[in-house]
Amino acid sequence: MNASPLPRARLVAYAALAAPLAMAALPVYVHVPKLYGDDLGLSLGVVGAILLAARLLDALQDPLLGWWSDRVAAVSGDRRPFIVAAVPLLALGLIGLFHPPGLTGMPLAAWLAGCLGIVYVGFSMGAISYFAMGAELSADYHERTRVTAARGAFGVAGVLVAAALPDWLAAANGSPGTLGEGLRRFSLLYVPILLLAAAATLFGSPRVGAARPAAAPAPADRTLLRSLLAPLTNSGFRGLLLVFVVSGVASAIPATLILFYVQDVLERPELSGAFLALYFLFGAAGMPFWVAASRRVGKKRAWLLGMLMSVAAFVWAYLLGPGDAFGFGMVCALSGIAYGAELALPPSILADVVDRDRAAGTQRPDGAYFGLWQLTEKLNLALAAGLALPALGALGYQPGTVQVAMGPLSTMYAAVPCVLKLLAVAVLWIAPIERPAGTTTVPEGASLP
Repeated sequence: MNASPLPRARLVAYAALAAPLAMAALPVYVHVPKLYGDDLGLSLGVVGAILLAARLLDALQDPLLGWWSDRVAAVSGDRRPFIVAAVPLLALGLIGLFHPPGLTGMPLAAWLAGCLGIVYVGFSMGAISYFAMGAELSADYHERTRVTAARGAFGVAGVLVAAALPDWLAAANGSPGTLGEGLRRFSLLYVPILLLAAAATLFGSPRVGAARPAAAPAPADRTLLRSLLAPLTNSGFRGLLLVFVVSGVASAIPATLILFYVQDVLERPELSGAFLALYFLFGAAGMPFWVAASRRVGKKRAWLLGMLMSVAAFVWAYLLGPGDAFGFGMVCALSGIAYGAELALPPSILADVVDRDRAAGTQRPDGAYFGLWQLTEKLNLALAAGLALPALGALGYQPGTVQVAMGPLSTMYAAVPCVLKLLAVAVLWIAPIERPAGTTTVPEGASLP
């Protein structure tokens, strides 16, 4: 592990892969239901069942892929083989997903299920090893935040490109509003972008295998299940994971409901894309501030500040009503800056927490940690949808009906997430995740609280 600052070119090379990973995630989550359930005529019930099953399997495979990545890295000293294997799976799966053959009914459903399976395996295999590799790039406390911020910025760029490119490609082909055509062209353009970014990361980022510190191997009698759950024995990780769950659900509820809110509270559905772009742009722009803040006050306090800023900005959405587009734009911009803290700081803190295994003389199982982290992130999204949508239905909300400010939709979209975020602040305040003041690197054999 390197304790000196990474050269900017090396840092950019590592961060490059985050853009196509984010580009793949957005259309799979946002466009696939409409493409297969509307344009291709597959039953919405069937599409929903396939998506649910695929996402559950996707989440459950993450800890196993993380454990496998650790095993390979322990032998070869490198996680790059997983990224190499993931790239063709992700590329072929995405092309197949958006180039369905002329099938109908259950054959089309089988095609959807198969392509989703390939995409999810490729994405998770690459992402977990990629994030674990990032945690191993530096042992320096502050440099890790610089790494995660650069990765987050490239990820935001990928989201913005994926949000705009399908519609632009469809319009450029003379077929504006044609979702299928735009996605087909997007998937073909995605392949060279993925290959170039993967090449930059694989060949341009620092090689950490040779520098990985020697450590005592995991106990030989440890079962697979115990290996998968080993990170949970780390008290710092348990505290961090609890914060991540509460804060993650608080962030996932607005992500689930924003289209309903913009349509039925603000009555400006044509501005949905602009609001999302504003949020992510300010999220990327705010990350240098959070990197600087973490250097000045520490990562934990900087993250606390980011959460409090998020609440202070987002609570105003509860008070907005029809036509308040400018006010909501301000909410998106300010809460986007706060979102930059969520992108830059938690993964950097996670890398610090993993150091406790190194200090204890055991192997750094970064893959196992990031596998459970990815699992939790995906379950946060599922939990948010599973709580928010039924609750809105129970409160009598019907999509397409105009809602007043401070009504059921405003409450679920803005007020509930702010309460949850304040709860996450309280949990983070007492979580034992911060290093002692003045500690920047972890010497071999040192102990951490």
